Amino acid sequence: MPIWHRVRAVDLVGACRAFVSVSEHGSFTVGAAAARMSQPVASRRVAALEERFGEQLFERMSRRAVLTAFGRDMLPAARQLVQAADVLLHEAEAAKSKPWRLAVPGLCSTAALARLLAEARGHGITLDLRIAAPAQRIEFIHSQLVRAALLAVPADEATWSVPLGLAGVQDPGVRRVYIETLRIGRASPGPARRIWIQPEDDVPHIRDPLTRLRDAVGLRPAQLVAATDLTTAAAEVLCTRDLLLCSPAQAEELALNWRPIGEVALSRGFALVAAAGGNPQHIEARLGEAIGRCLGADSGTGSAGEAAA
Repeated sequence: MPIWHRVRAVDLVGACRAFVSVSEHGSFTVGAAAARMSQPVASRRVAALEERFGEQLFERMSRRAVLTAFGRDMLPAARQLVQAADVLLHEAEAAKSKPWRLAVPGLCSTAALARLLAEARGHGITLDLRIAAPAQRIEFIHSQLVRAALLAVPADEATWSVPLGLAGVQDPGVRRVYIETLRIGRASPGPARRIWIQPEDDVPHIRDPLTRLRDAVGLRPAQLVAATDLTTAAAEVLCTRDLLLCSPAQAEELALNWRPIGEVALSRGFALVAAAGGNPQHIEARLGEAIGRCLGADSGTGSAGEAAA
């Protein structure tokens, strides 16, 4: 079998790289070392080119390799091919190190985001995070201000799912909190207890079923409040008997007692969505567990179970 066919796995660029390096150094041994290959590999690659071309590229002497007239004619094109390949490799490395701008929810803690950045670097990915509310993240995608965003979606469309419940200062003493127990009666002491919805949960697939439930069990409209920010909502809960709609992880961070809702199962759903023409699959494949931890989802299944209660 001809040498050229036996070494088909050796690419044309590699063969030309050996040819150019040997010609520049006038030696197979020195040229191979300069091209970061062994001398036998360089010899095989040059021989494969010569067989393919049907002409010798070098006059082989005891210690020198001298270009033939044909070799001198072929050298400029071979050098141009090698240079073009080097440019291509450099551009590929630059593209891989280009920051990957990702929009994330504001509920992610600084520590969790730092761990996500660190894990991404371990995979050769440089993340540039943009913290934004749900509506802003959608706008960022449409305007292509980010390459991808973690969007709030219904649970049945979610890659990561985080259960929501009610958390307050006092231990309720029950496994579930029923919203109907917040209804104001004649014998109810003190002001009406409110449920605070943080901005991340002020989306139709969470807000609407909660609103319908409020009306169905007879709560007052003012007992369901959409907060402008999580800090304000948490402060109200910490100094009153109000409740915060949140995840188990957030309740733990705020030292609140969390319970699932008795009448309805609510959860935050998240999906990684790319801007037009983008493909976030490699990000999801490499960083899926780290993203889940950021969101408060269980690392094993992508969703935090009720056991968190």
